[in-house]
Amino acid sequence: MSSILNRFYKNQGALYKVLLCIASTILIVYLFPKSGKFQFDFQQNKPWQYDNLYAPVDFAILKSEDQLEQERAEAENSIIPYFNYDQDIANEAKAAYENQFSSVFTDSIFRDRQIELKKFGSQILEDIYKYGVISDLAAFQEGRKIYLRRGNEIEETSIENLNTTDEISALINRRLVNGPYVQAVNRFKELFYDVVQPNVTYDEKLTNKELNAELSKIAPTKGVVNKGSRIVAKGEIVEQSTYQILKSLQAEYESQSWTASKYNWVVFGYVLLVSVALTMLLLFIKTYREHVFENNTMVTFIFFNIILMVLFTTLIVKYDANYVYVVPLCILPLVIKAFFDSRLGLFTHVITLLLLGFIVPNTSEYMFLQVIAGIVTILTVSELYKRANLFISVGQITFMYIIGYFAFHIIHEGTIDNLQWETFSLFIITGLATLFVQPLIYAYEKIFGLVSDLSLLELTDTNSKLLKNLANKAPGTFHHSLNVANLAEAAANEIGANAMLTRVGALYHDIGKMLNPTDFTENQSTGINTHEDLSPKESARIIIDHVINGIEVARKNNLPDRVIDFIRTHHGTSTVYYFYKKAQEQDEDVNIDDFRYPGPLPFSKETAILMMADSVEAASKSLKSPTSVLIDSFVEKIINKQMEENQFLNATITFKEIQIIKKVLKSKLNNIYHLRIEYPE
Repeated sequence: MSSILNRFYKNQGALYKVLLCIASTILIVYLFPKSGKFQFDFQQNKPWQYDNLYAPVDFAILKSEDQLEQERAEAENSIIPYFNYDQDIANEAKAAYENQFSSVFTDSIFRDRQIELKKFGSQILEDIYKYGVISDLAAFQEGRKIYLRRGNEIEETSIENLNTTDEISALINRRLVNGPYVQAVNRFKELFYDVVQPNVTYDEKLTNKELNAELSKIAPTKGVVNKGSRIVAKGEIVEQSTYQILKSLQAEYESQSWTASKYNWVVFGYVLLVSVALTMLLLFIKTYREHVFENNTMVTFIFFNIILMVLFTTLIVKYDANYVYVVPLCILPLVIKAFFDSRLGLFTHVITLLLLGFIVPNTSEYMFLQVIAGIVTILTVSELYKRANLFISVGQITFMYIIGYFAFHIIHEGTIDNLQWETFSLFIITGLATLFVQPLIYAYEKIFGLVSDLSLLELTDTNSKLLKNLANKAPGTFHHSLNVANLAEAAANEIGANAMLTRVGALYHDIGKMLNPTDFTENQSTGINTHEDLSPKESARIIIDHVINGIEVARKNNLPDRVIDFIRTHHGTSTVYYFYKKAQEQDEDVNIDDFRYPGPLPFSKETAILMMADSVEAASKSLKSPTSVLIDSFVEKIINKQMEENQFLNATITFKEIQIIKKVLKSKLNNIYHLRIEYPE
């Protein structure tokens, strides 16, 4: 049982990555469109890029969305709307007229003519309610026929026969203005204003029932293509009719592919391809970025960004596939490069594009443009923390998108006519969206606890609390760290390593000396050497402990692990040779391991550069009369000794790069120790 548990704990990192890969595969496949992938990419008014296409099965030709919309509109216009006539309201209005007439017409001029006026008004009221009164007709087209339902009877009439409440006043004017009762106009208006109420309402439910019945009669298809019929020839322009046939074939294929009988096989195919792609990414990381592979947080971060891009692209494609270029895919390689390196950023970008190929239309065109844009991103954004650099790179990325799209258009069309200018605006939006990479990186640092070049730039500030403490407590060590930082940064730039990370690591690599600064020669300004009263073994332990103390100080001050790695590895497993030789002089039986740094060995180009620069800079202080020849042999001797001790065995650095670093260190030291003119007193 214990052996099983031990094996589990030993392999839990690998188990986590397997589970992460499985979970990511399931999530990505879930995001894929719920249909089979049609094997042809095509666009209207562009040439057919494949061999002659023949119908593999009988299938119906679907009507275009525009055609269906037109037929729906015609059906809506042909429907006669229903209105309900309420006789009770009409009767109430007539009764109110009878009751209120006498109280309105009280003037002496109307007294002798009340019977005539009342009869005349009753006739007007009858005319008003002949077809009824409705509150508003603004929503209905003029001249349209309607059905007026009175109880169980339905009468067809024109919508103009209905009166609106706003029209009552005009109707009274027309009936009275040229007649014998012109003086009664205002009285009738006053009376009818009180008694006339709308009694006709629109029957939306019944009308919609009739409309839905008509809409259901609209056929979604307009013909059939028989099996074996040629649909399109190679090189033929895909015109509107052919385009609709191809869309119909695509719909038929995808509906057949995703039926219950084939569903599991389609999903299985997706799972295989996605898992292969993600496994290739894991193998790449394990082979070439082992320190990343060993860190579960870093691997999770990479997978998270891939899933995020797949999610955004899926949402955009579902909304409108024409906007697929709005997704700022170039943010992905930028983010990966900011936290890791260019090579991993580009490889992750390519893997993500392979996955997106199952989602986007015009896959080949899309992937070509995005790969080129990703390469331009990696090549142009060398220092992300420089804002001007980022703006220039965004302009270059946008320009490459536009050039690529323009070239594809010429290839497909053979002319520059019919350019879709709105697509250019999508590229501009994508470029501008890429500018959000800096706040995104900041958010990632807080969420995942990673460190980017932007944070490293902040750590280079010598006015920071930790570096000011180092300068105050151990000024000699601080000066040494500055010199090492300059040497290491120059070497890193020369071989293409992360110069910013190297500089930061160099600035902080000796912070452990703050705890007992006078035990180190560079801080012994008084001339008193504390090691004179100690045994060689005790002195060696003090010197070696500055690495362990440095790690503790770094963790206390929340320095990132990437910086702490420089503290841990800058001496590797080398020996404190001076005190080891001194111990041998006093006692022949000396264990060399008592004088050896605990390690680990440098495991990256950057940590290897620091080891070389640190050793060379510290030892250069012992040169009494430095000359160019002496400095050259001195640098060769120190670095060759480190190579003989296999200090760079775990570092991803080549022999050629080490030779370049030697050359840089020699040049810099020669500049530092150049001969100076002796000025007269």
